[in-house]
Amino acid sequence: MKRIIDGKIYNTETATCVAGTSARLPVNDFGWFEESLYVTKNGRWFLAGEGGPMSGYAQSVGQNQWGGGASLWTLTADEAMEWLERHEETGAIEEHFAAQVEEG
Repeated sequence: MKRIIDGKIYNTETATCVAGTSARLPVNDFGWFEESLYVTKNGRWFLAGEGGPMSGYAQSVGQNQWGGGASLWTLTADEAMEWLERHEETGAIEEHFAAQVEEG
């Protein structure tokens, strides 16, 4: 997936996939989704994913009708770290945000 946002290219094929998650449902389930967090070579963060008609990736396909969809959007570094914390990606946090992590 590739998008240009504010004159910058965000491409899942050229960026580094840091972590991913999914709904752990069959692909034909309306609530199914999968998404991955990426970082570009210039250090810009983005989230890309796809899902069914009852997921956060649903798209309108008519009046009161929904279908599956896909999307890509940018994140700040703080939002990327929050996403990693929410999904318990400790190794990725230590690798990409070591300066922001301290002993409890």
